[in-house]
Order: sequence, then C-alpha cells, then structure tokens
Amino acid sequence: MERVNKMVSEKPIVIFSKTECCMSHTIKSLFYDFGVNPTIYELDEIAWGQEIEQALLRLGCNQTVPAVFIGGEFVGGANEIMSLHLKRSLKPMLNRAGALWV
Repeated sequence: MERVNKMVSEKPIVIFSKTECCMSHTIKSLFYDFGVNPTIYELDEIAWGQEIEQALLRLGCNQTVPAVFIGGEFVGGANEIMSLHLKRSLKPMLNRAGALWV
C-alpha cells in the first residue's frame, strides 16, 4: 500500500488501468479529451501489478480498474468519474489538482 501512496502522491492525476479493459479506455479517453495528461499504470504490464491490485482493494476500490486518483486522493472508478463529469464537477477538480489549465 505504501507503494501506491507514493505513486499517487507524485503526480496530479494517476489512473490504474489494464490494457484490455474497455472502461479503463473510456476513462483515459475522457481525460485526454479534457487535455489532461494523466500518469497511467497498466497493471497487466508492470511487474508488481498484482501487488498494486491488492493494495487498491484494501484502499476501498470495489473493482481494481480503472482506479482514478486526483490530487493524491482516491476519487473512484468509471462510475464515479462519469458521475462527476455529468455533474460538471470533474473539470474543477482537475483544475484544483493543477492538471488542467483553463
């Protein structure tokens, strides 16, 4: 869990993903459409991916991917991110985290 905390504290937007996950692809595309350049960790491509998945479960992620952290805080998965976007709350969060220049 310490590794995950370090990873998410180093960048404004961190997404834990898997290359074959369609929901991960959707969330990454949404951030790219905003002009945000998130740090993405593809758990199926890194050596310690399973360890990170276990840590994400302990942090409260119901499904391990996508797991989105904004400003070092766990925001949620695809459902939470899309809900924030539809409420027009996501862009202000990205701005506050320093990931979006308006």
